[in-house]
Amino acid sequence: MMLGIDSYLWMKWLHILSSTVLFGTGIGTAFQMWFAHLRGDVRGIAIVTRNVVLADWLFTLPAGILQPITGLALAMQSGLDLTAPWLVVTYALYVLAFVCWVPVVVLQIHARDLAAQALATNQSLAPDYYSAMRVWFALGWPAFIALIVIYLLMVAKPDLW
Repeated sequence: MMLGIDSYLWMKWLHILSSTVLFGTGIGTAFQMWFAHLRGDVRGIAIVTRNVVLADWLFTLPAGILQPITGLALAMQSGLDLTAPWLVVTYALYVLAFVCWVPVVVLQIHARDLAAQALATNQSLAPDYYSAMRVWFALGWPAFIALIVIYLLMVAKPDLW
């Protein structure tokens, strides 16, 4: 027992911390990327997309991996029924967020590469960049809403059912 905190509390802390990193990095990088896109400055877009891709690898991916591991561990340690409706909805929403996030990352990498190419050649952004950003924007909303509902379920827990 480190610092007088048992393993359950450490796991809970790690779960809360990783959820904060996952959500915070997601909304922060989405904000930066969207507003760089709206400004239309190729140099700014190249810098921001490069940083967003890096942030996803450094922060979002590890936090996204920790979330289901720590969540399942907490549910098992708490003796919760892993098939309780609120948990099943949480699992489904997490899968939805993940299914949206994977193509978002691919689109961010594509947008980064297109912006870097446009900057290096002193050209305008290719039409493919704008198509990628439309899909990126559309996929962000279901993931964002799914994570908001997951937060609600984590706070309300089985009281909803």
